[in-house]
Amino acid sequence: MSEFDAIDSLLAAVGPEAELPSPHVRQELRERARLSKAQVARALGVSPSTVTAWEKDRDPAGEMRTKYAYLLDGLAAKFATDTASVTPSATEPAVAQAPATADAPSPSPAAEEGGEGDEVEVLAVPEPCVLCGHPAGTRVAGFAQHLHPADCQTAAAATSGKPTAPPAQPGTAPAGKPSSRAPRTPSPSGRSKGPARRAFQEPSGPVDLIAQAVQAALAEHQGDVETATAALLKRAIPDAMQLLDETRKGARYDVIAHPWIPDILKKQTSRGADQIWEARPRWTRHELPPGRHEVTALDINGAYLSALKTHLPLGQLEHSTGLPHDRRRAGVHLITPPVWEHEAVLPNPIGQRDEPGPLWVTEPTLRLLLRLSGPKHGLCAPPEVHESYTSGATENLLEKFRIALKDARDTAIADGDEVTLEYVKAMYSKFVSTMGESNYNRELYRPDWMHIIRSQAFSNLWLKALKAHDEGLVVVRAMGTDELHVIGDWRGVFPEGRGVTEVKVKDTYIAGTAEHTEAEGEGEG
Repeated sequence: MSEFDAIDSLLAAVGPEAELPSPHVRQELRERARLSKAQVARALGVSPSTVTAWEKDRDPAGEMRTKYAYLLDGLAAKFATDTASVTPSATEPAVAQAPATADAPSPSPAAEEGGEGDEVEVLAVPEPCVLCGHPAGTRVAGFAQHLHPADCQTAAAATSGKPTAPPAQPGTAPAGKPSSRAPRTPSPSGRSKGPARRAFQEPSGPVDLIAQAVQAALAEHQGDVETATAALLKRAIPDAMQLLDETRKGARYDVIAHPWIPDILKKQTSRGADQIWEARPRWTRHELPPGRHEVTALDINGAYLSALKTHLPLGQLEHSTGLPHDRRRAGVHLITPPVWEHEAVLPNPIGQRDEPGPLWVTEPTLRLLLRLSGPKHGLCAPPEVHESYTSGATENLLEKFRIALKDARDTAIADGDEVTLEYVKAMYSKFVSTMGESNYNRELYRPDWMHIIRSQAFSNLWLKALKAHDEGLVVVRAMGTDELHVIGDWRGVFPEGRGVTEVKVKDTYIAGTAEHTEAEGEGEG
């Protein structure tokens, strides 16, 4: 072998980068083939949100680019040889087609709404609905669902034994009703009305995803709890993204996963930070009441899990100046914070800050300051808002995701299942920490969300400190997201336990001076 053979082999292995059509054509090819994003994602080994990004403004790289180009080339070739009709893949269930006659009903308005191209498949054998858990005769975007909220209620009533109208069989219409509810084919850009408008409900399918992952890991490692837990923690990020994708099915809102981000949300250096102030509390009371006191350090359970319920911007952030705060929007704001005059008994709501003047804060911090400046509390003046980057927002964006994780956590605690408990904790904590500029999560780039969720956790802890103070407890310390030290009968204020609405004891210690205790004893004698 000559000294150049190795170089020749290397050059031979380096081919030209696979050509990809424009994002619009990618989406058009998929929709024309009646393939859902979930189906494409499963075939390529990525999440549906990644496919969404590829059909908007992102390009895959490396081996994934080659695979994606191969799929698109195959679809294009298929349509070139048969332009009259599109035949579904042999590996996927075909979408039932209504007879093409003049009397055939046109697609319902529900099927023409939206724009995500979710596929509706008629199932020969009903499968559990991912929203209510009862048998459903249709699959939307690769997941079994009822098409309307009433169908979930009917299925639930049928399971409970209450008399209801007989359920419609796939391919047939209920007696006495028009056949427009028979298997229907929405337009390529349509979304079925039911899932798109269904309010958030407690899911059953996503919780099973967590249990199935734990069972599979234990089986793979022959019941070795330590090894199985380590394996689950390594896959916590992609598993959390898969759970998020599944809990977003049928949701009201579309999300931009990789929007344009203003410079204030970008790291100033590779190892530096951006300009957002999260208001992390690091406060210790300087003076205690006279005497020696037993201090209880309380641990706030699932702080980041609870913080997933917060107002998150849906789309790209838009700049504004001189506008009053709009509670229908969320984002980050440049404010001059008010003077805080209660440092002796309560931490500053914006945390400990060395430099005065304006700073960029998140939505939870601004809302907390506005709340504290209102007539109910009157603890400070309103903050001065100079400019903002915001988008239309909702507090329920991650609600299904949060409930799925919470339910799995509650079940694990009740069963003493430490494997699932550690796995769930890793899922939500790593989900929050890697949605910014991270090499570990390429599916979601929302540093604004990361800062907002963290700030919500800090705000939640501050409000617990306020509640303790208002109920007569002495607040001694507030740290991070989950540490609150108090003096007094805290069990009369906070429920004790391991649930996310409860607290548990982290430590107890004695603080104060012996001299004060002796002096008080002499006075009483």
